[in-house]
Amino acid sequence: MGSGGSSTEAEREPLLAPSHAEPDSPVHSRVYGRRWLVLSLFSLLGFMQGMVWNFWGPIQNSAVQAFGFSSSDIAVLVLWGPVGFVPWLLFMWLMDKKGLRAALLLSASFMLLGSAVRSIPLTEQPLRRWLIHGGHFLNGLAGPTIMSSGPFLSTTWFAPDQRATATAVASLFCYLGSAASFLVGPLAVPAPNRTGPATAAGPAVSDSAIRDRIQLVMYAELSVIAVLFTAVLLYFPSRPPMPPSVAAASQRLSYRSSICRLLSNLRFLMVALAYAVPSGVIAGWAGVLDMVLTPAEVSQVDAGWIGFWSTVGGCLLGVAMARFADSIRGMLKLILVLMLAGASLSSTWFTLTCLSSFTHLPSTAAILYTSCILVGIFIYSSVPIFFELLIETVYPVPEGITCGVVTFLGNLVSGLLLVFLTFYSTDLSWLNWCLTGSCLFSLVLILFFRESYDRLYLDVFVAV
Repeated sequence: MGSGGSSTEAEREPLLAPSHAEPDSPVHSRVYGRRWLVLSLFSLLGFMQGMVWNFWGPIQNSAVQAFGFSSSDIAVLVLWGPVGFVPWLLFMWLMDKKGLRAALLLSASFMLLGSAVRSIPLTEQPLRRWLIHGGHFLNGLAGPTIMSSGPFLSTTWFAPDQRATATAVASLFCYLGSAASFLVGPLAVPAPNRTGPATAAGPAVSDSAIRDRIQLVMYAELSVIAVLFTAVLLYFPSRPPMPPSVAAASQRLSYRSSICRLLSNLRFLMVALAYAVPSGVIAGWAGVLDMVLTPAEVSQVDAGWIGFWSTVGGCLLGVAMARFADSIRGMLKLILVLMLAGASLSSTWFTLTCLSSFTHLPSTAAILYTSCILVGIFIYSSVPIFFELLIETVYPVPEGITCGVVTFLGNLVSGLLLVFLTFYSTDLSWLNWCLTGSCLFSLVLILFFRESYDRLYLDVFVAV
């Protein structure tokens, strides 16, 4: 494709070369084995960012006793993740102008500094609390790059038949990190004796013992983040020497033109809201899952296992569905309809089970666990499919900008939900209804959405 005399003229040039283009100037494409190293480094950073973000929710009972936190404190610590998306335009601009390496290095720096600040072992609890909040805010600032750059990485490094799978891996590892915190936190940090089911009480657990265990876990997370930061600093190229596909080599819209086109595209807004509402609600809901399940007499450890398996199951199903989408292209809408229908049914089942005193539905541990895990499986697995559908819908808008907008909207929903939670944290049954309503809302939007595959057309037909 040709190049104009100015950026404005260049943007007006056709993305697809005319049929009489010179045959001796094709787009040469190649995939490199190092793409797996790049994907691994990015995914592991996402894993640790999600793990730090969800650190306090699974051990909120221990934090209340050892540090004097309240339920509102736990909600605010989770809220720092969405708050970190406030400067998302800056990160998207940096990625668009300087490449993924610059944006990821800045985000990894925030993660390293935040983990170091919250790990300072002060004895003065008020100051220690401020440092913990500051550390989680810095970790939240890494969110815009970590959560929205997966599709940009997959397009830049991977061939079309591996793109959805790479998007799934890069996008879902941050959720796997939050799942790991459901497992690591309750197993490494002892729960207070006053929590859990009424069984034979074990030996008393002192506040200092709980604080020591929490400190140990924070040191371990800081060490892993320091190693990953060093690895990214030493080797993380923004792009390969040659593009892996025609779409990766094609000209994209400018930063300003992309934002204007997204905000004026009704089809994009439909899918963006369909993604943002349920993903934002479940992010806030999962961050305080221990508080949600406490009225049902579910212990801190059991709540951790529920959160772990719901997220891990969603990530595994998401990768499997992405691999299916890579094999049979043009099926993204159908996959999303099936996932959102399952999420609507399972969230309704869970909500009514929690209200068994009114609905008189059977409320056993198996039913509660199964319905809760299915909610996470269906919603989390839809994330990479949403990303791929959004990019196909608005192509040639750059992937990083597209996903940056929708992840900002998702975190805005999550932030508003957590703000309400700081004021209404006594009875959380309303939070379950929000989850059910968000799934139904998303399902209706996708049912009325008209899909298109502009990027896929470019790769499949123009590359032939």
